[in-house]
Amino acid sequence: MSDIRTKDVDDLLRVLASLDDEDTVFALLEDLFTIREIRETSQRLAVARLLAAGKSYAAIEELTGASATTIARVSKCLSYGSGGYRAALDVLEAD
Repeated sequence: MSDIRTKDVDDLLRVLASLDDEDTVFALLEDLFTIREIRETSQRLAVARLLAAGKSYAAIEELTGASATTIARVSKCLSYGSGGYRAALDVLEAD
């Protein structure tokens, strides 16, 4: 595990995992992150979804406004990351 996995991070994970109401999660996100950070994080998830659907970088850039660098970073995480994006996409596909 990386150096970022501390007790404080584990506490945050425990809180996030225990919240089951989207409005409460959103309220926490609003308190924890800036509007820009929420938008950028949401954009990365949208990029992951489009990459998984086989869309081209150009199409994703046009649809989301994400930079080629962001798209490449998300693509790398989808292929070689810890599986977080895949787990998130599985949740979205289950809906």
